[in-house]
Amino acid sequence: MLSLLSELFKKVKEMLASYKRVLIIARKPDKEEFVKTAKICFIGMGIVGLIGFIIYAISILFLA
Repeated sequence: MLSLLSELFKKVKEMLASYKRVLIIARKPDKEEFVKTAKICFIGMGIVGLIGFIIYAISILFLA
């Protein structure tokens, strides 16, 4: 039981160290990069929504 607990603690400690490394390397994006990323995300969400709407419309028209 104690070895299981110490193994779990060791894994959690390794994960936190990994997260810390990522946060140290990460930086805040500038405005241009943020706007470009936001546009790409909105376009992707729009495409996924359009595909979902088309599938829904087809199912209503042909299965109803």
